[in-house]
Amino acid sequence: MAILDILHFPDSRLRNIAKPVAAVDDNVRKLIDDMFETMYDAPGIGLAAVQVNQPHRVIVVDTTEDRSQPIALVNPEIIDKDGIEEMDEGCLSVPGIYETVRRAETIRVRALNRDGEVFEMDADGLLAVCIQHEIDHLDGKLFVDYLSNLKRQRIRKKLEKEARQGSDKLQKQRAI
Repeated sequence: MAILDILHFPDSRLRNIAKPVAAVDDNVRKLIDDMFETMYDAPGIGLAAVQVNQPHRVIVVDTTEDRSQPIALVNPEIIDKDGIEEMDEGCLSVPGIYETVRRAETIRVRALNRDGEVFEMDADGLLAVCIQHEIDHLDGKLFVDYLSNLKRQRIRKKLEKEARQGSDKLQKQRAI
């Protein structure tokens, strides 16, 4: 297993739309394993393949504190949703930023598991929000897209500044 690089907003590759997985094979299973390792290391509760610059419709989630319920969803699709819930969301691709987003309170999702078998599951609360958030990534959408243009621009500028400062710091370290 390997820890993959996570893309950060405003990287344009986060806007790529993932392609359906034709068949779950060893390469897809390795991607799933690497995504879990990357998500847990970050640490996070969800990760989409697009966030690690992989063009596949694959997400991994685990909303438990003890990392005891890892769920891999290949080609996930929401087939039913109900209610409205507002929850503060963060994102591994938008580090350090948390904003309130409205999403469906409960969902039913259909996907393939890591063995390529079709399954359906119901989710509510944090798990439902997490799955919706990650499926958005597969469609090239970020949680900041739910915010006003002003908030999104402020976040973009803040993260660009932090990236520049990090790059400047790295250049200084190399010069020493």
